[in-house]
Amino acid sequence: MRGIQITEYVKGPKELKVSELPDPTPKPDQYLVEVHAAATNFFDILQIQGKYQNQPPFPWVSGAEFSGIVRATPSNAKSPPKYPVGSRVFGASAGAYATLVCPAEHELLPVPKGWSFVDAAGLFVTAPTSYGALVQRAGIKAGDWVLVHAAAGGVGLAAVQVAKAFGATVIATAGTPRKLEVAKQFGADHVVDYRDPAWPDLVKKLTPKGRGVDIVYDPVGLVDKSTKCIAWNGRILVVGFAAGQIEKLAMNKVLLKNISIVGIHWGAYARFERETIPVVWEGIGKLIEEGKFRGTVFADKEFVGLESIPDALLALGGRETWGKVVVKIPQSGENKL
Repeated sequence: MRGIQITEYVKGPKELKVSELPDPTPKPDQYLVEVHAAATNFFDILQIQGKYQNQPPFPWVSGAEFSGIVRATPSNAKSPPKYPVGSRVFGASAGAYATLVCPAEHELLPVPKGWSFVDAAGLFVTAPTSYGALVQRAGIKAGDWVLVHAAAGGVGLAAVQVAKAFGATVIATAGTPRKLEVAKQFGADHVVDYRDPAWPDLVKKLTPKGRGVDIVYDPVGLVDKSTKCIAWNGRILVVGFAAGQIEKLAMNKVLLKNISIVGIHWGAYARFERETIPVVWEGIGKLIEEGKFRGTVFADKEFVGLESIPDALLALGGRETWGKVVVKIPQSGENKL
């Protein structure tokens, strides 16, 4: 196979090289999947530099999110496999920046009907994070006003769509005119530039009688300022710290407005609350079937081939992009992506 193997840590994506590698041998409980698209993530950049909390031993193939076609099923399967040879699947497993990857069954899901490999490759991380946050953790309901920060990002666009699907009014923040435009295209009712120091006041004025928003979805680290525009009994979802700093919050603000600060760590559900995972994916599947949730792939520039992964990661890291940055991985005999 061909892949991006890491034999030593690098300074950045520019140093990544594609090489010819032996085909991987799946473990007895693993599938062999031919990769047709791979999605980029910020943690991929950290991992190749040795800065991520989970670092595999050398050598390893980078990348995590992918979509493709099943080429072999687990050898230890005692019954017909869930995904027979030829199945279109997507998922997340170590080694996605390659032409072949070996995921376990719990790391796979079927590509939604009518979806391309490119759209499906960016679904595994963002959609359940946003659905789990808004539905399972914040109890979103029709009539809620929801503030989505970094709304043009991967999880942000997923959050906008989920909130709209549940009947909420969405105020989206972003930092460029293009990203504000994209948030609108995915359903945001109002947009606010969070580079404006007065954004909390602007948000509050948009809500009925200036009461503030019911839910704040925050993958950036804007909890403190968001307390200025949240309503009584509001819920602030702590999704991440893309701004690079973990906030400290004066707790009197939480007390005075009866605010709930709610965390969401989707990756930990597999360890602590596995039974919720199929519930969340069932909900996402329903939204997709109803046409209320679509792929969030960055479409302003196309990335094709493993050789384009360094450029895709650089674009992602430089915050030049919106949505999910996905790379097409051409395979012999397969033209439709």
